[in-house]
Amino acid sequence: MTGGVRSGKSAHAESLLAAAPAVAYIAPGPRYDDADWADRIAAHQRRRPAHWTTVEDTDLPRALAGVSGDAVLVDCLGTWLTARFDDLDLWERRDWQQPFGEMLEAALAAVRGHGGDLVVVTNEVGLGVVPEHRSGRVFRDALGWTNQRFAEIFDDVTLVISGRTLAL
Repeated sequence: MTGGVRSGKSAHAESLLAAAPAVAYIAPGPRYDDADWADRIAAHQRRRPAHWTTVEDTDLPRALAGVSGDAVLVDCLGTWLTARFDDLDLWERRDWQQPFGEMLEAALAAVRGHGGDLVVVTNEVGLGVVPEHRSGRVFRDALGWTNQRFAEIFDDVTLVISGRTLAL
């Protein structure tokens, strides 16, 4: 699932796994200490069935390994990328591509090795203006490459805009 912020990606992704008897919801993003972020997380939690388990881990390969065989929803690659760039202190490094590439390859290998149903949510950020700040440009480039590489290995890729879906 890819699309803009508040486009309906997460709700659509959740609907795809609604009938699964067990779902692991992997939340690989950073933990912010502000009310807006807390409200956003609470809204996502209220929407999910009670029998779904939540795994909060910025190490996506480790999180996937811990739930192998289950239906899994990863929400989302944009927050995962942010958390990993924070963890590895890559925002201002001029040589961020090499550690980013290693991180991305490890995540892709974990996805390829997952044995159950897997739905991944991500953001499209390359449709707007060129970000003014370096960190914004790095994020846009890294997420664009991440989305391309993940799309290569999935059977289906869906663009969500205004709550409507388009198969790519």
